Amino acid sequence: MPQNKKDGIVINDPKTEAERRKVAQDFAQQFSIKLPIYIDGMDDAANKAFAAWPDRIYVIDLDGKVAYKSGPGPAGFKPDEMLPTLETLTKS
Repeated sequence: MPQNKKDGIVINDPKTEAERRKVAQDFAQQFSIKLPIYIDGMDDAANKAFAAWPDRIYVIDLDGKVAYKSGPGPAGFKPDEMLPTLETLTKS
């Protein structure tokens, strides 16, 4: 994406699941993410099912149901909006 290039964030498209895991690990480390991160398979099944491109936030509850879905990014990428959902789910 042009903005990523401008910001110096350029990641080559991973060719293996191991490369995808490495990108996720690097991201989690850089941004101090402590939550589990789902890594989509090479078939991109989750991306196709959730229409997550270019970026979107989903919160999945313990029953496997979507509890929160952000608008499509980058304009809809507002992490603070998911916090009430996370707070409700963690109190249950």
